[in-house]
Amino acid sequence: MNIAHLILAHNQPGQLKRLISRLAHPDADVYIHLDAKTEMQPFEHLAKLPNVFFIKDRVKVYWGSFNIVQATINGFQQIIRSGRQYGYVNLLSGQDYPLKPAALIHQFLADNPGKAYMNALVAETHWMEALPRVQEYHLNNYQFPGKFMVQKAINKLMPQRKLPNGLVLVGRSQWFTISGECVAFILDYWDKHPALRRFMKLTWAPDEFIFQTILYNNADYKARMVADDLRYIDWSGGGVSPKTLTMEDAAALEASGKLFARKFDEMKDSAVMDHIDKHPA
Repeated sequence: MNIAHLILAHNQPGQLKRLISRLAHPDADVYIHLDAKTEMQPFEHLAKLPNVFFIKDRVKVYWGSFNIVQATINGFQQIIRSGRQYGYVNLLSGQDYPLKPAALIHQFLADNPGKAYMNALVAETHWMEALPRVQEYHLNNYQFPGKFMVQKAINKLMPQRKLPNGLVLVGRSQWFTISGECVAFILDYWDKHPALRRFMKLTWAPDEFIFQTILYNNADYKARMVADDLRYIDWSGGGVSPKTLTMEDAAALEASGKLFARKFDEMKDSAVMDHIDKHPA
């Protein structure tokens, strides 16, 4: 089972190297999209590691912006253009870390081919707080003075927006593990629907729903979706970002049964990653 790990990163080259090493496997390639706002030089040595490739078409990523989707699309396209057949594409951040050894991850996915492991709540019934993300105009992908005043004026004057093509909005989390066939379908759909591409540029945090929405609205690919993103993430803090995991979370990580977890920060607590290496979940 060949796996392409696509990592969206923007800092901490040392922690990124550790993640790459943990993912290393004869049947794994690692593709890294480094935020275009980040200087490349401190990361260049990582390209010398076996089976590691940097995404050539880098974009500047801002929190909640469409460009996170564009970075992912650029990564998907380079993976497909590589010509290698991947059973799965695994989307990670630079602050993720595998809870299980690479061999067990590959075995699990080989035993469950063709799936799409991702959170996909239907917004109108189970994720209603997401509806304003598409119903209103959002200018967070653009950087200019007074943009929020302009955004407010636009939403006051313009009618409520609707997803093109009658799409049902689903999603919840940006991170997922999906089959190579799912990636190919997403890229084909994206290429053939320019109205959707234009629409997404004016939404908020579309990375948390666009890929799930594309798959969910096709009967064949909807049937492949599994309501489990294979990740342990602690949102107990109630903020806009998950908890940074430390040694106090070690027991929960071991008991989770998940393949991956986020988020980690080696500057805050590297011991928890040492513990995972010695005591895989």
